Amino acid sequence: MSDTPLHIAFVWHMHQPYYKDDLTGTYILPWVRMHGIKDYYDMPAILKDFPDIHQTFNLVPSLLKQIQDYVENNATDKFLEVTLKPAAELEYEDKIFLLKNFFMANWGTMVKPYARYWELLDRRGQSVSEKDLGNATRYFSARDYLDLQVWFNLTWVDPLFKQSDPLLKELLRKGSGFTEEEKALLVNKQREIMALIIPEYRRLADMGRIELTTTPFYHPILPLLYDTDLAKIATPDIHLPVNRFVHPEDARTHLDRALAYHEKFFGKRPVGMWPAEGCVAEEIMPMLAEAGITWTASDEGVLARSLGIHIERDFAGVMKNPEVLYKPYRAGKGDKRVSMVFRDRTLSDLVGFVYSKWDYKNAVNDLIDRFHRIRRGVSNGPHLVSIILDGENAWEYYQNDGRDFFLYLYDKLSREQGLKCVTVGEYLRDHPAQAELPRLHAGSWINANYRVWIGHEEDNKAWDLLGRTRDALTDYMSANGDPEKIAKAWEEICIAEGSDWCWWYGDDHFSENDQEFDLLFRTHLMNVHRLIGQNIPDELHISILREDRQALPTVELTAFISPTIDGLVTNYFEWLPAGYYDVSQGGGAMHRGASIITHIYYGFDLKNLFVRLDPSQSLQDEKVSELAFFVNFLSPLGLRIEIRVVPRERRVTAELFRGKNGDREQVAAIHNVAANDIIELAVPFEALGVKPNDEVQFFVTVERGGSEIEKWPYRGYILIKVPTEDFEAMMWQV
Repeated sequence: MSDTPLHIAFVWHMHQPYYKDDLTGTYILPWVRMHGIKDYYDMPAILKDFPDIHQTFNLVPSLLKQIQDYVENNATDKFLEVTLKPAAELEYEDKIFLLKNFFMANWGTMVKPYARYWELLDRRGQSVSEKDLGNATRYFSARDYLDLQVWFNLTWVDPLFKQSDPLLKELLRKGSGFTEEEKALLVNKQREIMALIIPEYRRLADMGRIELTTTPFYHPILPLLYDTDLAKIATPDIHLPVNRFVHPEDARTHLDRALAYHEKFFGKRPVGMWPAEGCVAEEIMPMLAEAGITWTASDEGVLARSLGIHIERDFAGVMKNPEVLYKPYRAGKGDKRVSMVFRDRTLSDLVGFVYSKWDYKNAVNDLIDRFHRIRRGVSNGPHLVSIILDGENAWEYYQNDGRDFFLYLYDKLSREQGLKCVTVGEYLRDHPAQAELPRLHAGSWINANYRVWIGHEEDNKAWDLLGRTRDALTDYMSANGDPEKIAKAWEEICIAEGSDWCWWYGDDHFSENDQEFDLLFRTHLMNVHRLIGQNIPDELHISILREDRQALPTVELTAFISPTIDGLVTNYFEWLPAGYYDVSQGGGAMHRGASIITHIYYGFDLKNLFVRLDPSQSLQDEKVSELAFFVNFLSPLGLRIEIRVVPRERRVTAELFRGKNGDREQVAAIHNVAANDIIELAVPFEALGVKPNDEVQFFVTVERGGSEIEKWPYRGYILIKVPTEDFEAMMWQV
């Protein structure tokens, strides 16, 4: 057994995706705010009674930026807007939004302990289908919705404040029958709590109680920005994007901006860095060293691959070769070396995923016992155990938000002989790394590779879209574009380079917000084109999520149709066999409210594609002349039909254009078009250049003043196959 204490470094990684669309100022999701009132303050503040517990907190700059936006700029989000809407004035879509989203919390620890909240969940039911939510609205009164608005915002508040703040204590005591005034006070309390976060980290850092570190600005996978071919090191047979992405200058931008931003808040630059997702590679180490980073970290799997060994454990997860893992290393070449520590995956996962299911005292005792077993298993000399994990996401699975677990753990660690909690920087100052890595393996904290972020069809599509959008921006720069627009467009590129989008693409992970993440990623790329004055490429309108690409019709196409193109529903039967898409069945968190188009009908005969657009208001209204209706084709790619209605002249035009992005040329006028009560048009398959059995994919958009205001289907496209003469016979056989 070693006579020296076993050093333990807890590294808490604090991060949220960038939820804001900077062009509209809208936050699509509320999780910075919700974790801000529950986790970001309490995690460091709980240490105030435990002066011997030193810890490391990794604060991602894009998280700090969003926290400050709520504090300084009174930022809001869709969830907050619906919260503040008086319950008596809620519209139907608001009620659906509340019922769908305001139970987004761990039901066992954050809903069930509160009788009224649990009652509301039981009344809604577990289903979140549109039909079931619509039925549930019949059983909720204005008072119920008001209580739901309060409970969602109350349950996310940290126990520290629930136990000490008079307003929160009163709301918990009351339980139901809340008032609009109490709801407003609760929201104000949230902003007060968020204003405490950054000053608390600064205070503890200035006292030397915690070390603050950073991550490249928008949380990108640095090695993949450097060169996507680095993914082949861990996975030689990986299927990569069509176009190789090689932009080390982007990696350096994220790094330099992170260090400067950190200094702005905390007075000095950090020397430590947790790379996004623990992703490292030999090629990026000189960049870190040149930027002043003296230490970084990754996972034990990366260490094993770097050394060409196996990390061996018994069935209890105890290391068989502890001397390998529990020490720092030096990575890199020459004078551009950086110290590295590697997380104990078993201990980190126990805290993150397992102990939440245990009695908190049993969990703490097990962890302390594991520390002592490590200490008994290593030789004399200093050793460091690194426990590194997200600092916010696990605690909602613990009873009382993990507060009981941490208080008991920190109390025991403060008194335990032979165990010492340190920051990583403290340990390296007193015990500099001596061991050298022959070469640092290119990998992450997940399976020592990058497969979560590249290689899947969806991930690769995202990388290709990012690369093409970046190329469009550099072309604009080469043409001496507007410097202010260029700066804003680069910010959108940087945001889109973050790792969070590809975390949700592919088959590895899923969430209730997958569609919102997909939309946000594509929105950032769309914003680049908007800023530099280009038409948005059609492919950016289509969900990258594989299951969302082809939009299922409300009613399937069943037979040939031969409508009279007069802008009227001439008779009941002319569109009866058509397929149609009811836009009210689509939508998403960012696309609510009344729409200009209510239905899209489509069908064909052997020579023509027929499209019908049903408006929500009269096409004779003069304001219709401000609108342009577009049928956008993804297959055949690059075709677009523009329809304009001029009520004053009782005229409608339809023109077919071909081209990509901003370079479009008119192909032909579509003469068979009409607008009266509805818009109808017949498009010859010959004009589209398609033949029988070819796929035709299209979606419809509406623009006002050159800006898109609607897209249907909301995600994906409508798909048909150009029919053969036996189409109807085949349909009868189905």
